[in-house]
Amino acid sequence: MPIYEYRCGACGFQKEYLQRMSDAPLTDCPKCGKRTFDKMVTAAGFHLKGTGWYATDFKNKGAKPPAKQEKPAESSKSAENSGKESSKDDATCGAGACPASS
Repeated sequence: MPIYEYRCGACGFQKEYLQRMSDAPLTDCPKCGKRTFDKMVTAAGFHLKGTGWYATDFKNKGAKPPAKQEKPAESSKSAENSGKESSKDDATCGAGACPASS
């Protein structure tokens, strides 16, 4: 249910009321009793509850996740592969196929 804010035009009394959209607007001021109690145009205030909303599931709390460490076996394999690739590149580059040698 939305929250509506009302203000009295006569005495200036102001209050928020939780009402259904289908409820009739209030007209009588609870403080002075005059019929000058009007609904104000204000920003809607609401709170999304449960999972699946930005505040509960996607909002970053300011902490970055820790960096993942590579397994020792993977790092040694990647070092071996990079060494093989560079030797292939050196051979190709030395043969004149590399733009750097032109």
